[in-house]
Amino acid sequence: MLSRPHLLTGPRAASRLGGTLGLAVLLAGLGVAAPASAAPGGDRAVTTEEARLDRAAPQEILRRSGFDARAPELVRALGKARSYGQAHRLVLREGRSLWRGAVDRAQGRGPAGGDLSRGDDRPLYWARLGMTKELRQWEPKRFSLDEARRARLIDALETASRGQDDVRYGARHHDKGVKRVLVTGFDPFTLDRDVRISNPSGATALALDGTTIRTAEGPARVEAVTFPVRWQDFSDGEVERALRPVLPRVDLFTTISQGRVGRIDVERTNGAWRGGFPDNDNASRTGLVPVTDPASQPQWTSTTLPYKAIVAAETGRFPVYDNTSVTEVPAGGTQPVVRPDGPTKGSAARAGGGGDYLSNEIAYRATLLRDRLGLHDRLPGGHVHTPVLQFGAGNTDPATGAVTDPEFVRNRLDIIAQVRSILRTAVSAS
Repeated sequence: MLSRPHLLTGPRAASRLGGTLGLAVLLAGLGVAAPASAAPGGDRAVTTEEARLDRAAPQEILRRSGFDARAPELVRALGKARSYGQAHRLVLREGRSLWRGAVDRAQGRGPAGGDLSRGDDRPLYWARLGMTKELRQWEPKRFSLDEARRARLIDALETASRGQDDVRYGARHHDKGVKRVLVTGFDPFTLDRDVRISNPSGATALALDGTTIRTAEGPARVEAVTFPVRWQDFSDGEVERALRPVLPRVDLFTTISQGRVGRIDVERTNGAWRGGFPDNDNASRTGLVPVTDPASQPQWTSTTLPYKAIVAAETGRFPVYDNTSVTEVPAGGTQPVVRPDGPTKGSAARAGGGGDYLSNEIAYRATLLRDRLGLHDRLPGGHVHTPVLQFGAGNTDPATGAVTDPEFVRNRLDIIAQVRSILRTAVSAS
């Protein structure tokens, strides 16, 4: 868990701050003078993600969930801050409140805040962006705020509002024979294609966080965290920082993301390659997945989930597959080749079973971390791709469609229920 902020330098600070000010922090850290337009107090451009907030669908989602109040609440709280330390505590409090509010809403606790279905993951996503946008523009009246500290505040909000400092199992769970399960989800993505998009992995994280699943091996306590769809955050080690303290304490983990239409895939093999598809900031990255100690970096990692038991079980309406296919450059070769049965010896990765985007990368990073922690033989873990969360047949036009419909809600509920059943099977078979 990340229980305290860390000073941001280099690319992570730049990605948090956005625009020329992020560049200013990066250059200052390198001892290079920033351009005049990047000086503190200059224009703080909102990020590409934050700029989408002004569209009609995000505003409707926030209004119909009551989460439109979150950013103004943060502004009011910051108005009371008399020091950076106090501002940091307020940001952590508001970030944690956002996460807990989203979890509570998804699990039926407290007021719904509007008529949007409770299990929706999108209010959390858009409310967080509203809050980071306010932090990016905030000018304290009682103390000065340099851009490195501003970046730390934004990072603290991101961490807290994703549940990354809220993983709470407690010693009593193992004392009572309770298995510990960790799941991860993602933000919505491809929002320029359709800004209404939801991500069933994020909805699943909200639905399962802090819940107990009854299995053949006894109860299992589930904790959940979410991650952004941004290459830079992964390059900066966000996955490892969040998971390193947790993996040695759990009995099973599953990274989850949205995959293909109408099917669930248990990904057998993950590849050390980024394919460059644009992220939520419209940034692209192509090349080897950047990790610490690259000299010992493997091209491939493998699931240790009980995939045979998961595929064989009756878990829900979507078919479940053991996906063994990868794309590789064979040893001695120069061109990528699709291998339906997995990688060959000495090959270079070009796509894991889960592709070459951030879902493959989180699976690669999590399973590599498992292996580097010496947990490969005792910790079941891997990646599950859910079906695409689709709108109803008459609601597919991004320009004119409604932000929700009955089939959309039913699809989301069915995906969540099937992931829960998959976890039940995985725990029982491990």
